[in-house]
Amino acid sequence: MENSKKMAKADFKKVYTPLYHPPVTEFVAVEVPIMQFVMVDGKGDPNVTPAYRSAVEWLYGVSYALKFAAKATLGKDYVVPPLEGLWWADDPKRFITREKDHWHWTMLIMVPDFVGVELYKNAVTKTGKKLSQPPESLRLEHYSEGLSLQRLHVGSYDDEGQVLAQLHDEVMPGRGMTFNGPHHEIYLSDPRKTDSARLRTILRQPVKLKV
Repeated sequence: MENSKKMAKADFKKVYTPLYHPPVTEFVAVEVPIMQFVMVDGKGDPNVTPAYRSAVEWLYGVSYALKFAAKATLGKDYVVPPLEGLWWADDPKRFITREKDHWHWTMLIMVPDFVGVELYKNAVTKTGKKLSQPPESLRLEHYSEGLSLQRLHVGSYDDEGQVLAQLHDEVMPGRGMTFNGPHHEIYLSDPRKTDSARLRTILRQPVKLKV
């Protein structure tokens, strides 16, 4: 008889079900807890900016190195959460009109709280053996959003403009709310393997009541 049990693998999309399974028909309110992420900042069109590709490569490299390290040293296994992005522009209208050259972004992947700084540093060193010099803004950091409105968008990233315009011009004013942080996207589909019309993206906006 086998003495050891198979190690349980945490899937945070199931642990935090309301955060990862919003409806596709409407924006709903969620309370987002403080969570830990590996992050990289940047600016410019993500389709053509080399820094964006480098950021994503580093985030995945470090995230998987952390997963394997946590399993080996802590006895804790988990599914690496999906890629996420915080997006904003000095003029918010440039985001709605998809003027991507003017966009600022922070790409991020969630890391469970049982992963600490030492594991992170070791993961960066290990990833650096495969990739070039890490981005200067690469970091492990907690991020707080709190009250947010979100919904699921199915379709091309460039088709998000109308949905966001509805959120900004109708939904938020109708609920007496205003912005309380940058636009947040969670990418549930791999764009390399999924037709653009079938991409599944969570659109989230931190909000607060107008005073």
